[in-house]
Amino acid sequence: MVRRNFLWLCLAAACTKKSGKLALAVIPKGTTHEFWKSVHAGTIKAARELGNVDILWKGPLQENDLKGQIDVVDGFVAQGVSGILLAPLDDKGLVAPVKQAVASKIPVVIFDSDLQGDAQASYVATDNFAAGKMAGEAMAKLLDKDHGKVIVLRYLEASASTRKREAGFLEAIHQSPWVEVVSDNQYAGATAESAQKASENLLAARSAHGIFCPNESSTFGMLMALRGAKLAGKVKLIGFDSSNALVQGLRQGEIDGLVLQNPFDMGYRATKTVAACIHGTQVEKRIDTGAQLITRENMDLPAQKELLSPNLSQWLE
Repeated sequence: MVRRNFLWLCLAAACTKKSGKLALAVIPKGTTHEFWKSVHAGTIKAARELGNVDILWKGPLQENDLKGQIDVVDGFVAQGVSGILLAPLDDKGLVAPVKQAVASKIPVVIFDSDLQGDAQASYVATDNFAAGKMAGEAMAKLLDKDHGKVIVLRYLEASASTRKREAGFLEAIHQSPWVEVVSDNQYAGATAESAQKASENLLAARSAHGIFCPNESSTFGMLMALRGAKLAGKVKLIGFDSSNALVQGLRQGEIDGLVLQNPFDMGYRATKTVAACIHGTQVEKRIDTGAQLITRENMDLPAQKELLSPNLSQWLE
């Protein structure tokens, strides 16, 4: 099935080139999280506005398949697509494939997670360090000197975006002397299942009053572990990104805050940026798509509600 889908993408790219349209390859870190669906929807909106663009969407199933993502990049370069939008799984491992794309006259825009080097035309993403700092400041306000033990469940070591969120959170926490970080060296892994297992082990080994998780799957895995341990709503939990399950947890008081990016805008602006590169327009080297802290108090306000539960049906038919 995977090979059949890739052959279809090859045919689609060839047909696109023949029709005179731009073939833009969009390569996310994975294809299962709700976050990537919003990114995809944003690319479709931009493509419809541009009018002469086809989006070729393909990424690894899980967010730990570095070889799979490199193969996808190499495949699109071999096809000669017009441009590439890439959310790199590893800030070092994708440097060579991106250099090869640029050497083949294919502009590359990086989105969501940073990449080392300067071959890419632009980087479109949240200011992840600032977003993590926002979470740390919020956590410090939730805790006091008698209840100040905190756990950070990290995501994946090679993920630049979450690494910066974790660093931002810890910097903010270290400004609050009443807060003690009791664990910050455990990793959730690429899936909600691995995150739940890591969370269960962590909760069994450490007691804490607050927990920070830097992405959707780690937040959901921790939420499930807290429920299993009868601690949901008792331990302060601040997570990252959104899904129906996380929105429910926020509404029920099991999650105290979610730092939300704007993945729809990220996909939209990255698409417009790579199209501009192809047409020879100078673009900004870094584009910040922003982040907000969503709580039970503001979750039903129109702007926050749209971030939490976007309607993607008009874009992802």
